[in-house]
Amino acid sequence: MSQERLEASLDIDRLPAVDVVRIIQEEDARVAAAVAAERDKIAHAVDEIAERLGHGGRLFYAGAGTSGRIAALDAAELPPTFGIDPSLVQVLMAGGERAFLHAVEGAEDDEEAAIAAVNEHVKADDALIGIAASGTTPYTVAAVRRANMLGALTVAVTSNANSPLANEADIVIAPQTGAEVIMGSSRMKSGTAQKLVLNTLSTGVMIRLGRVYSNLMIDMPATNEKLRNRAVRMVELAAGVQRTAAVQAIRDADGNVKLATVIAAKKLSAADARALLDAHRGNLREVLET
Repeated sequence: MSQERLEASLDIDRLPAVDVVRIIQEEDARVAAAVAAERDKIAHAVDEIAERLGHGGRLFYAGAGTSGRIAALDAAELPPTFGIDPSLVQVLMAGGERAFLHAVEGAEDDEEAAIAAVNEHVKADDALIGIAASGTTPYTVAAVRRANMLGALTVAVTSNANSPLANEADIVIAPQTGAEVIMGSSRMKSGTAQKLVLNTLSTGVMIRLGRVYSNLMIDMPATNEKLRNRAVRMVELAAGVQRTAAVQAIRDADGNVKLATVIAAKKLSAADARALLDAHRGNLREVLET
């Protein structure tokens, strides 16, 4: 487990930098395989979370320290990538907003704060993912336990499959990343595994919710010049039109990639394209294939 001592790094403080880096990289190389071993559980979580969000629920991450910050990074990147409302995916962080940038002493032990946060924000229709490498963080365990009591779907992301956190969750994702190069420094292999798992979970959910067409993020808001150019390229690819037509469609759609794709592919006005999308609940593939 992440709290054990790694034999390969016992003398790491005696080694030259190239060997320090080699040991760290050799251990990092084990992470992807550990996450891949959890494929079926991750897929199950994707389907269950998407089902909740598809019927009006929301997704919450709960964590402390490194785990909470990794969760915050994932949540923050979803609105600009997939065009979702920021309230759809939220983070319950031990210690509150200050803890995103600074250590807040004792926050991870505050079970009452976790319970209060869940009571304030989480409903029965929601899903909550508790993230803790050791699986013993009191704040995270309490958040998952309380969310369960409210009827929410709960998922544990941990490196310890036999932990209190795992015992409380409906779905357990537990990549066996092993001892850290620096004993107990779970920001390393355990943190990398958490990032991989959360990337996969959130991306899979967004795909299930129709926020991706082919491998294009067709709900991306085009908020700057780089993204406007990317939006035009996506319309070219999705609608199968030349750049001139894609540029015009993006203008007609006021930067909405999905709407512009329908305008260009179906040769419709913006109003008619919007009505067609609405008739198919915003599912671009359905629109283009009918």
